[in-house]
Amino acid sequence: MSNSIADIRQDYTLKTLSESDVQMNPISQFEIWWNEAIESKIDEANAMVLSTIKNNIQPSSRVVLLKGINEHGFVFFTNYNSSKGNELKQNALGSLCFFWKELQRQVRIEGTISKISNKENDNYFNSRPYGSKVGAWASPQSQVIENREWIEKKEAEIIKKFGENIERPEHWGGYQLIPNYIEFWQGRANRLHDRICYTKNNLNWKIERLAP
Repeated sequence: MSNSIADIRQDYTLKTLSESDVQMNPISQFEIWWNEAIESKIDEANAMVLSTIKNNIQPSSRVVLLKGINEHGFVFFTNYNSSKGNELKQNALGSLCFFWKELQRQVRIEGTISKISNKENDNYFNSRPYGSKVGAWASPQSQVIENREWIEKKEAEIIKKFGENIERPEHWGGYQLIPNYIEFWQGRANRLHDRICYTKNNLNWKIERLAP
């Protein structure tokens, strides 16, 4: 098996990335790549790996969904009492990673993560499907539960309790990662990939090329 895994490889030849082509602001550059990902009809283009840090300094990663982009950063939503929520209470530093294999692209983002406003939370929660609203109440995310039947029973209890009008629970809401580092990776032939990074320097962004 190890030999077959080692033999998996693909050469990247679709696109290039040059310092002369990128925007001065990395979020503007991200939006260009984001729009290309959407136009390419990539399945769940908003899926991203979120990495946080446990209090024993052990990194912890999982896939979450991007739910907003603005001039300040990148927004996602979760249960504040989940593993990631508890980790962010201890250490606000985190990172995101997007991989769009159809475009042979990766974006790595590092920065500080903080909660967004209750108004923003309510606006997004109210736009969610009914089942997702129920789930926000029913699931004690990241806690050990007895079995599948336990969560299904809890779901039924929430539906009976609230009916059609489900308000956002206080333990559920959004976070925003405010970046201080963003790297755009474009796959190239012979593993000589293009890597353009932005590093925050006071209010400005420094743009540099990294060796592949």
